Amino acid sequence: MHRRVPTGDAGRMLESTDILRLKRQERSCVNFVLVALAVSAVTAGAVGCGKTSAGGDAAAAGAMQAMPVQVQVAKSQKIPDSTEYLSLLKSRNSSIINPQVEGYITKIFVKSGDRVKPGEPLLQIDPLKQQATVSSQDASRAAQESNVNYARIQLDRQKRLYEAGVTPKQDLDNAQTTYDSAQAQLKSLEQAVSSQQVELHYYTVAAPANGIVGDIPVRVGDRVQVTTLLTTVDEPGPVEAYIYVPADRARNLRVGLPVHLVDTAGKDLADSKITFISPQVDTDTQTVLAKATVENSRATLRIAQQVRAQLIWGTHEGTTIPVLAVTRINGEFFAFLSAKENGKTVARQKLLHVGDTVGNDYSVQDGLKDGDHIIVSGLQFLRDGAPVMETVVDGQPAAGMGGAPAK
Repeated sequence: MHRRVPTGDAGRMLESTDILRLKRQERSCVNFVLVALAVSAVTAGAVGCGKTSAGGDAAAAGAMQAMPVQVQVAKSQKIPDSTEYLSLLKSRNSSIINPQVEGYITKIFVKSGDRVKPGEPLLQIDPLKQQATVSSQDASRAAQESNVNYARIQLDRQKRLYEAGVTPKQDLDNAQTTYDSAQAQLKSLEQAVSSQQVELHYYTVAAPANGIVGDIPVRVGDRVQVTTLLTTVDEPGPVEAYIYVPADRARNLRVGLPVHLVDTAGKDLADSKITFISPQVDTDTQTVLAKATVENSRATLRIAQQVRAQLIWGTHEGTTIPVLAVTRINGEFFAFLSAKENGKTVARQKLLHVGDTVGNDYSVQDGLKDGDHIIVSGLQFLRDGAPVMETVVDGQPAAGMGGAPAK
């Protein structure tokens, strides 16, 4: 069958009705899609919230899982009883060069760092004035030699005249006295010339021994006195650590007492023994001087260097704990120990009383006993009572596993 399509006004009315119906259907579809999207979003949010909640439960469950840590077993050992003093290094092969005469420096023959031999010239002080003095004294000596020769001739003449009976004994005695006096005066002038010549040598400052020239603080043209420091000559070799011990502790000093030298940063320098103890107390400081000889074969120690000298009085049995395993809180020292409780291994924070450091460890006076398990890693993540899974290690903790340093 064929449907008849209206024409004219009726046809146009039919087209308008169809268009309105289609627009209503489109709006219904759009509303349906929006509702569907909203339902989907709510459902997804619900599902997401459910996942988050589940994840939180899992995180909470994971927080209770045992944390892997490294532990060291505390062991009793010999701990040295030591006291630390400030020490100064000196050398018997070091010379401080001061002039023995006054004057102006005219030449400097060496520079800092030069190696010199005994008697090698270092500096020259203007000798012109002294040379003039020597020349004057030498002229006086020559004139006196002439007087001595004349007195000798007169004495010989008086002896012949006296023997011939021409002159009395008194004339002979006078001639003898004149000759003796002239000869004594000549000897005095000869000694004066010799003394002035010796002093003339002092105007050339020479090295007293083998060594290396140190700093030269003076310059050509400077006027120097006998107290002026010209330079130093140092020969690398053994040094002595000068240790000043308080008088009340000096009664424990003895020759052969072990000495351990460290630098200002605590780095080991050398081991030695007490080789000298002064029999007197310094009245100004009330200390007793003790010396310890150090070989210094590698020349790592320098003259006049300040170091810390640890006198080891003896040893005692005790326990130690690594410095990195200790945390300081409000002036108190704490450490985490691994302990067995109700079949589980947990971390327990323990208050410690520590003493001096022994290498990289603290000596523990109270709070730690032989056999305790000291946690040495992951300290920043631990809390008291947290479950842990321990791995026993010897020595220091592995790199990157150390705990928080003591503050």
